Amino acid sequence: MKRADKAAKIAVQLEALYPETPVPLDHSDPFTLLVAVMLSAQTTDKKVNEVTPALFAMAPGPAEMAAAEVTDILEKIRQLGLAPTKAKNLKRLSTLLMELHDGEVPATFEALEALPGIGHKTASVVMSQAFGVPAFPVDTHIHRLAARWGLSDGKNVDKTERDLKKLFPRELWNKLHLQIIFFGREYCPARSHDMVTCPICGWSATKKTVAAQDKKDRRRRD
Repeated sequence: MKRADKAAKIAVQLEALYPETPVPLDHSDPFTLLVAVMLSAQTTDKKVNEVTPALFAMAPGPAEMAAAEVTDILEKIRQLGLAPTKAKNLKRLSTLLMELHDGEVPATFEALEALPGIGHKTASVVMSQAFGVPAFPVDTHIHRLAARWGLSDGKNVDKTERDLKKLFPRELWNKLHLQIIFFGREYCPARSHDMVTCPICGWSATKKTVAAQDKKDRRRRD
């Protein structure tokens, strides 16, 4: 099956499975979304959602976050991976939002990616979910599934993003990125995954991909 045909069939399946796509990180505005996505690096969304209520109670906006001590920010997010670095970045990016953007989260990739701790994936999530700008954020779930489904060669996330943008209509990007994440969490784990019975891998994965997954699983069991 050609990649384009495969992508079209996958989009139909994902829409049937996940017609609604709530953002898994709790937030109330672009700033709290920006913070939550930044905090989610090397941490689960569930853990981020556990710590952000206390953080946002202390600092609901960039003015309050910029005024807070790094030690106080760190105390609120200590349970998260890379917490010391994230605490410093939160204060610094909030300070820059006040100094350069009148306390508002900028709605451009360039301005977002210039902020401390904000990479392309985080900027893409904010642009797509906060401002409705078509983007295709690629996290580990999407990167893994795109390779399994034969939609990308999986060499790196940048290549995967380019491949997916070519295959799927622009108007579907913002929703699809969440649908793929939801599917990965529910049906398509990184380890001990039976591709034959998977609703999408079962028909889309190549023999080479299935063999590679089997080899990884055997190596983990040995």
